[in-house]
Amino acid sequence: MAAWDSDRLRVLRLLLALCAVTAFFATATPARAAETTPVTQAAYLADRLRENPVHVTDQLPREISRSTAPDFARLAKKTGVPTYVLVLPSQSSTDGRQLLGAVHDRLGRDGLYVLVDDSAVAEATAYGVRVPAEAASTVAMYELPYDAGPLRSFERFVDVIAQGGEKATARAEAARETYRDDEPAEMYIGPSDRRNQSFVTGILLTGVPLLILLVAGYAGRRRRRSGAGRRFPRWVVPGAAVVTAAAIALTAPVVFDQTRSSAAEPPTPADLSARVDRVAAGLKKDPVYADPESPRVLDSRQLDRLHDRIRDFRRSDGGGPVYVSLVPQTPASESAGDSWLFAAAVHAESHQDGLYIVADPDDGTIDVYNYGLRIDSDRLSLDLPDAVTFGDSKADEADDHLLGERLDTLMTFLDKAPRTDRPGFESTPAAAPKADEEYALPPLFATDFWPGLFVGAFAALLLSGVMAGTTWIAGRLLRRRDPAPEPTHLLPFTAPTEPSASYLRRTAYTELTTLTGEFTDPDDRTRAWDHLDAAMLLIDGDPDRARAAGTDPATLVAVIVLARAGRAALAGDTDDLCCGINPLHGPAVTRHHVRVSAQGNSRRMLPVCEPCRDTAIAEPGGIPGRLLKLPDPSLGNSRVPYYDATDGPLTAVPHGIARLIDKVRETAGVH
Repeated sequence: MAAWDSDRLRVLRLLLALCAVTAFFATATPARAAETTPVTQAAYLADRLRENPVHVTDQLPREISRSTAPDFARLAKKTGVPTYVLVLPSQSSTDGRQLLGAVHDRLGRDGLYVLVDDSAVAEATAYGVRVPAEAASTVAMYELPYDAGPLRSFERFVDVIAQGGEKATARAEAARETYRDDEPAEMYIGPSDRRNQSFVTGILLTGVPLLILLVAGYAGRRRRRSGAGRRFPRWVVPGAAVVTAAAIALTAPVVFDQTRSSAAEPPTPADLSARVDRVAAGLKKDPVYADPESPRVLDSRQLDRLHDRIRDFRRSDGGGPVYVSLVPQTPASESAGDSWLFAAAVHAESHQDGLYIVADPDDGTIDVYNYGLRIDSDRLSLDLPDAVTFGDSKADEADDHLLGERLDTLMTFLDKAPRTDRPGFESTPAAAPKADEEYALPPLFATDFWPGLFVGAFAALLLSGVMAGTTWIAGRLLRRRDPAPEPTHLLPFTAPTEPSASYLRRTAYTELTTLTGEFTDPDDRTRAWDHLDAAMLLIDGDPDRARAAGTDPATLVAVIVLARAGRAALAGDTDDLCCGINPLHGPAVTRHHVRVSAQGNSRRMLPVCEPCRDTAIAEPGGIPGRLLKLPDPSLGNSRVPYYDATDGPLTAVPHGIARLIDKVRETAGVH
């Protein structure tokens, strides 16, 4: 009996022990699970909206900082209904409508729920209120370019909500029809566009003023040649060029007034440090920090195993603390998407050495950085399998990127990693672009502005040359189509000293036919008739012979002189003298002793036109260069002064037109 009581006592004690163990695990395990299981994304966001109806993430400071929350709140009041706004990073694995529905269920409040990502209104759903949320989303999507920014997109969304159902629906249909094929023009320019603007500004700043100077100079020369003279004071053209340059320099910054390449406003230092502070504070409480704004990628079992592996590694020989950040790395974050820079910032803020693992729940990448453990850092960066760092095809297809399994594989890799004698530390990563300068455009008068100055000058020279050449060609074509004699006052400046045969034939024919056409009375036997009669004698009465090949150059010059003198006589000019330096210069104004040879001091008394007279007085040695020279067949077509190249009627020019007429008649045997 005593033995039986003893056995029963042992069994009773064993049962009591088992009950105690069961009770311990029954109470302890749920408590740990409650501590380690992360709050769901929807619950966390609902709590944020319970505190404030507008929640702006701290993960996008380079695109939209938390300091814009008051602006979203101000716009949200215009909807006329309770409005809850979530500004979050875009998440490829999360359905926006489902997220808003889950947040609404957690929050338990009716109203308009709007999800805004880093570029625009991503989703909007109304619960218990009647607002045209879908139409407003459509208008914001179609009417605005992609670079308008989230705040401007939300502003357009709110404006359409305020219009009411019918107007909002009509506007949505119009926007969809208008921008079905073509998107709205971009609102901002990039650095390459600014360089183009600078280049164009440089071209205009030198090209336009220089073109004004060149064209005005060319036009002035043509006016002087046409006898119009200078119409404006000398300072007008340079002044116009200077004023134009100043106007371009002052207007360009007004036309090209963009200063930033994005709608993003520069974040404050607090905006840039908010997420790092949050993650560092979280890692001090728990070595695994799962971003509460992102979808959950580790379930309770995976999270428990990761905690166990981290605890075991810390206790292992040569091991140490491991800190895992399950946080997305986006270009709009404080670290500009650089996980190394993010890990360095978190380490500096937490002041805790160890291995820092950055796992991105959005794209699934895993990076490891060593700060103070005796682990071969080169092995961590070079030998870590790609299947761990980037995942494989199965990881790409999974919503959670199989991060639980891959982190477990990483911990196994760390357990086997060789230990070193001294702690290793990562080098300092390159700094992220300065947030206040990242979207700032270069100054207009910089970069390609300087090459533009040289291109503008070259373009002005080229364009003015093309204009001058085009004008000259057009003039030549017009003269050939409808030939007209040169104005008399231009002849001293345009007449060649060594005319070609084609020039002489063309000019003789033009002058002769013009003189013939000016005779309105065939019976008019005035002094001009003598000039025409003498000219016709030289070409046997046939004007077409004036442009026939083989006609003697001296004869053609005489025809030109007589035809011009005849036209002058018809106009009432009784002057009988023609320039003896170059008969093609037209009428003479006086007689003057002139030097006619560059060698020696040979002089002749010759009638001279005004320019030749001025040359004879100011520069006597310049007269031989102005003499009309014609080919001399006896000298192998070398050119000599006209009065030495022939013994025909042209030699009488220095004695006057009347003597030339007589000489022509004597040669032709006409009395």
